[in-house]
Amino acid sequence: MKSVKICLSFVIAGGILAYNSGAMSAQAVKPKGVKPGVIQAIALNKEGTYCHLKFPAIDPRTFTSAKPSLKPVSEGDIVDFYGACDHDPVGYDELCRQRVAYSRQQYCDE
Repeated sequence: MKSVKICLSFVIAGGILAYNSGAMSAQAVKPKGVKPGVIQAIALNKEGTYCHLKFPAIDPRTFTSAKPSLKPVSEGDIVDFYGACDHDPVGYDELCRQRVAYSRQQYCDE
C-alpha cells in the first residue's frame, strides 16, 4: 500500500511539473511588433500575436498635443492591456480610451 501511495505521488508531481513547464513555454514565445514604451510584454498564444502588455498611462497634459507622452514609470500609473502585441501605448485608440477614462474620473471626483 505504501508503494502505491509513493507511485501515485510521483505521478501527480510529474503531472504538475509537466503542466507548469508547458505553461512557461507558452509564455516564452517572443511577442511580435511590441511598440516603444511597453514595460512588459507576455505572449499569450503560440503565434506571439496576442499579449498581456503593461505600459505607463498617457500624461493628461499631452492629450491634445500632436505627440502625446507617457507618464514616468515611477508614478505607478500603469495600464494593464490584453490584446494585440503591436498595440501602440500612445496611439489613437489608446488615447481615446484614456481620455474617456480620465473625463469620467474628473466628473465623478467633483
